Amino acid sequence: MENIEFKFVESNGINLRLAMMGEGPLVIFCHGWPESWYSYRHQLPAVAAAGFKAVAYDVRGYGESDKPHEIEAYTMRNMTNDVIGIVDALGYETAITIGHDWGGPIALHTAALNEDRITATGTMSVPFTGRGPMPALDLWKQVYKDNFFYQLYFQKEGVAEAEFESDLQKSLFITYTNSDGRGMQNNLEKGQSGLVPKKDKNSTFLEGMEVFDDFPDWFKQEDLDYFVSQFEISGLRGPFNRYRAQNIDWNELAELDKKLKQPACFITGTLDPVNFFIATDEPLIDRIEANYENLLFAEELEGIGHWTQQEAPEEVNRLILKFLKQVS
Repeated sequence: MENIEFKFVESNGINLRLAMMGEGPLVIFCHGWPESWYSYRHQLPAVAAAGFKAVAYDVRGYGESDKPHEIEAYTMRNMTNDVIGIVDALGYETAITIGHDWGGPIALHTAALNEDRITATGTMSVPFTGRGPMPALDLWKQVYKDNFFYQLYFQKEGVAEAEFESDLQKSLFITYTNSDGRGMQNNLEKGQSGLVPKKDKNSTFLEGMEVFDDFPDWFKQEDLDYFVSQFEISGLRGPFNRYRAQNIDWNELAELDKKLKQPACFITGTLDPVNFFIATDEPLIDRIEANYENLLFAEELEGIGHWTQQEAPEEVNRLILKFLKQVS
């Protein structure tokens, strides 16, 4: 991290911490849950070396960025305005966005809502789906009914926070290692197809999840320690509030009922639990193309779970640089 420049900027009425490398056209990396700018530690040097200004930031509610208390502060409208505020603060007219997990919708929706400012966008794990047929939380209630679903569990203010914050080392380690390639393969061998085992809706998030004895090959104790240090600063309320604001998004963003216009790419792992949210016989990649006007490529990485760019940094970097070359 010695070559990374950290900077605070004012954006959309709050302060955001940026991690930056390089000079050139602006590429903004948006992270997901429960993560940090650090999730792009492998991408910043590669993209900077290719002639771009690579910027990863702590999403509002995370790390050293500001942490508003209200659920309403974490709407997708606010998240996308944060990104545009970063573009403005750095003195650019346009940018390319790249996102993973919740950072995927942030990157995609920033593009969809600001076609004159975001020239291209790529995501990992989560593709562009438009507005959706109904508010997300209402959909999940219909799909999961009396079964546990983590996004519904997160709706109870203070409950999920207490579970995670009681032992951040354990909570984050279990979360990361149950949804990576090794963890998902283990889950499939036990007959479960998602991040968490099938259980009653009154269960807790960590209940019944595997506790591995060792680290996978994609991250080490020092990486876990860094993530833990960031949540010791931020807590989990802001990150969980993003899940709690989803129905507000559906009512606020009717303009997302369209295809994504800009050039785009999509990368996922064959073992990403996002692929199993709603069972279907049609491969995920075949399902997404209709939502894009200009999907340049979509790639599945064999054996890779949810933490795409951390589990397979060299392959992801190759694909990101391929994409940036195509759109620059």
